[in-house]
Amino acid sequence: MFMGDFNPMHITFGIYLIVVLLIGMAAYFSTRSFDDYILGGRSLGPFVTAMSAGASDMSGWLLMGLPGAVFVAGMSEAWIAIGLTVGAYLNWLLVAGRLRVHTEYNNNALTLPDYFFHRFGAQGRAMKVISAAIILFFFTIYCAAGVVAGARLFESLFNLSYTQAMWLGAGATIAYTFIGGFLAVSWTDTVQATLMIFALILTPIMVLIVVGGFDDVAVSIAKVATEKGKDYSEYSGLFAGTTFLGIVSTAAWGLGYFGQPHILARFMAAENVQSLKSARRIGMTWMILCLGGAIAVGYFGIAYFGAKPEEIGALGGKDERIFIGLATLLFDPWIAGVILSAILAAVMSTLSCQLLVCSSAIAEDFYKGFLRPNAAQAELVWVGRLMVLAVAVIAIVIAADPESKVLGLTSYAWAGFGAAFGPVVIFSLIWKRMTATGALVGMIAGAITVVAWAERVKKPAIAAGGSGWTTMYEIVPGFIACALAIVVVSLFGKPAPAVVERFEQADRDYHANKHGKVA
Repeated sequence: MFMGDFNPMHITFGIYLIVVLLIGMAAYFSTRSFDDYILGGRSLGPFVTAMSAGASDMSGWLLMGLPGAVFVAGMSEAWIAIGLTVGAYLNWLLVAGRLRVHTEYNNNALTLPDYFFHRFGAQGRAMKVISAAIILFFFTIYCAAGVVAGARLFESLFNLSYTQAMWLGAGATIAYTFIGGFLAVSWTDTVQATLMIFALILTPIMVLIVVGGFDDVAVSIAKVATEKGKDYSEYSGLFAGTTFLGIVSTAAWGLGYFGQPHILARFMAAENVQSLKSARRIGMTWMILCLGGAIAVGYFGIAYFGAKPEEIGALGGKDERIFIGLATLLFDPWIAGVILSAILAAVMSTLSCQLLVCSSAIAEDFYKGFLRPNAAQAELVWVGRLMVLAVAVIAIVIAADPESKVLGLTSYAWAGFGAAFGPVVIFSLIWKRMTATGALVGMIAGAITVVAWAERVKKPAIAAGGSGWTTMYEIVPGFIACALAIVVVSLFGKPAPAVVERFEQADRDYHANKHGKVA
């Protein structure tokens, strides 16, 4: 121990938590309206937009779930990263700029449900309610995944019970989100994204040095494979140990990007369309480096513990602790504290965004939309803050089961948003013929398909040891069901002339901004 009851790792964590709380306080004094609290006054520059979008996307699963999956199954799990990279790039390219312009034309919409409502005119009221309900349902589950990831970290490092660790891990995030809103979340995301890329580059390099280089990694992994009655290629090959359907199912994570409210909010908050071009380059570079680092942590971890099996106890029997175990074993406690703060950063960045989106759905789409249309800005800000607390408590209750899996909770919520909102967002930005009824039916079809497939098809099939299409990731059938419903139902109706005219104006403005013809 160091300095009484504290060691360097504890001190590092303490400093980090103080910094994010101070950022929250600074954002508090910059928050003057509900627009500021929810979207930061649409003032984010390209660097903050990129880093905030990346950090809010890459939650605790990046440093725990993904490395853990690769550690168990090998490189075939890298298809998650490949699918995410493609999906994220297309999201930046096709959705970001259009959404930034279209939300402004549609009554300066601050939330995704509010955008849907104004995009489809008076007919969009039911969609506003349904979309806000979907956000609350899936985001509460998503928030629970963040709470679990934070609990796993504090449980490992501070020798706490799971319950104690859960409350401690969630507390700081709730505090600065409650205080500072969107600006606090975005500014802290920038710090957190920097920590994450530092940790995910440094850790695999250190593991590689300790093991002895790439050749020694291959030898050690081959030894592990032999001990488990497998072939080396089952760990090292992208196509080994999987099938075409398995690859499609894993890579399909990329489809989720088009419907994630916390990521789309970053696009809506950008200062202009031109800034999103620079943000895309920065964000994609950051993302590729982080995903590559996470895969390397899991893959090199196989080699490390293959060469040093006596140290496997550092994982505590939990594969998702591979990053934590390697960091504590390989680095000086001061450096390990900084590196492991990256896990807390990943958890806090995403959890804070999710809490804020849930809060905005309740305050903007329910409270202001139906109960208090003329509510003052200060009143809405405080309603938003109280909703942050309410959603956080529900998420903590869901996460209370110590056997909860970060990747499992994340994948379920990710699929729900991707299938329910993804096709709706895409079609609403590129197809003026889309109708409110088509969008609503598609949204419901996507959400119901995800839940039904996960609970009634996939889980029973996996429990019975099955494989093939019945174990397909639920986002695939959900996304297809939503898209088909949108097209088929829209073709039987016709949008209002005013809706079409507003779409065409926004589309012209987007293309003008895109080519720099408008300041």
